[in-house]
Amino acid sequence: MKILLLGEYSNVHWGLATGLRRLGHDVTVVSDGDSWKNYRRDVDLRRRSTGLIDTLRYLWRVGRTMPTLRDFDVVQIINPMFLCLRGERIWPYYERLRRQNRSLFLGAFGMDHYWVRAGLDCHTFRYSDFNFGPNVRHSQDNDIYIADWLHGPKGKLNQAVAEDCDGIVSGLYEYHASYRPHFAEKLVHIPFPIDLASATPTAPHVMGQPIRFFIGIQRARNAYKGTDIMFRALERLRRAYPQRVEVVRVESVPFPRYQQLMNSSHVLLDQLYSYTPAMNALLAMAKGLVVVGGAEPEHYALIEENELRPIVNVQPTEDDCFAQMESQLVLRPENVSRMGRESIEYVRRHHDCERVAARYVAFWQSRMP
Repeated sequence: MKILLLGEYSNVHWGLATGLRRLGHDVTVVSDGDSWKNYRRDVDLRRRSTGLIDTLRYLWRVGRTMPTLRDFDVVQIINPMFLCLRGERIWPYYERLRRQNRSLFLGAFGMDHYWVRAGLDCHTFRYSDFNFGPNVRHSQDNDIYIADWLHGPKGKLNQAVAEDCDGIVSGLYEYHASYRPHFAEKLVHIPFPIDLASATPTAPHVMGQPIRFFIGIQRARNAYKGTDIMFRALERLRRAYPQRVEVVRVESVPFPRYQQLMNSSHVLLDQLYSYTPAMNALLAMAKGLVVVGGAEPEHYALIEENELRPIVNVQPTEDDCFAQMESQLVLRPENVSRMGRESIEYVRRHHDCERVAARYVAFWQSRMP
């Protein structure tokens, strides 16, 4: 098939393209590289700034690119906001893609109307980016997301696209649970793709040596992602066990440099408020790192994994992060190598990019007009 993957989040589309190409499909990835992360793509649609000159250049580049995005069997957009434009300006581009191609699918892979809506109802999830139990999390970032996605132009765009598209693919349990009450008939969950061939395993932890914990900070999303809480717990752990714990902390670095720094570590801290390991965690697991983050029972049930439990699941508090890392890793260092091996096997079972790509192809074909 001839396939267009439009937009990028954390290397999802490039990883999927890798698997699809190995299966013999003709794939084009068009994206901005997910901003500063600068992931690979075939056609670059990066918007350098919101200034007038850069905006005009971006609109010109999009205008030149759109006529070439035609005659694909499948178009998949990463999110309703698949271009770096305001929500109210994207619908005409969506309509054009719809007219020019055979089928169009929506990715439920990140921030959108249904994810915000589910978090705010305070019962779909015990905790999320938007709630702790019955209480809504209010912060400057969250209030902006709520205004944009719940009732604003982005939310209206999202609802229109979800109603119109041929199918919706969720990448995490959270997004699946958010869309399921509204679009169960055209929704499927397919785990994120990881290219195992390019994920070189790191050196395992050696008993008697310090455990090296790695945490990546995005300055703009530190509180939203919970890395502020995780880092405080990690610093407590380092102070309590200075001979057993080392900390590697990086801030907003491009993807290749990020990987280099990760490769020297044994444990990754990621996504405090998640039920499910996402792309960053999965890449680390493919290398044999142990992930501290989200791995709730609902996630394992969705992917039908009844054996492996390689992730240190934490509740979204500093005390629980500290307690779980202390009890499962620092005081039981033999777990680090074992869980690292299980992490590789977990990714092989559920996230190998060729297996994931085959599931995408089957779903797309089942929903094509």
